[in-house]
Amino acid sequence: MTNKIFGTAINCMDGRVQIPVTDWLRNQYGVDYVDMITEPGPVRFLAEGKDSWVIASIQRRLEISVNRHKSELVAIAGHHDCAGNPVPKETQLEQILAAIKTVERWNFKVRVIGVWVNENWEVQEVN
Repeated sequence: MTNKIFGTAINCMDGRVQIPVTDWLRNQYGVDYVDMITEPGPVRFLAEGKDSWVIASIQRRLEISVNRHKSELVAIAGHHDCAGNPVPKETQLEQILAAIKTVERWNFKVRVIGVWVNENWEVQEVN
């Protein structure tokens, strides 16, 4: 696996979003592999900061991805029809932006982006 580039996705556990997010990261950012850190509606946890054990678990898994696989890119994903975070798109977009700030505070020295997966399972970057 020498010279292979890793990215990381903090993504919903929903199986419908795994492949679109992976494919998008590979195409947009040229990564070879995507480490997938999944939770039901992770943007809610990272935005609200209420469930410290979930947040700590995500942080531990990201640390492995960054330190062991040398991931330099982290995508935080929200998506349409999320059972784990059943709120409107606008709310999830706000949560994604807050989640980015949370992950950036962990100081992993990686680029952190947000992505939204729409009702057609298409991925769009969130700014």
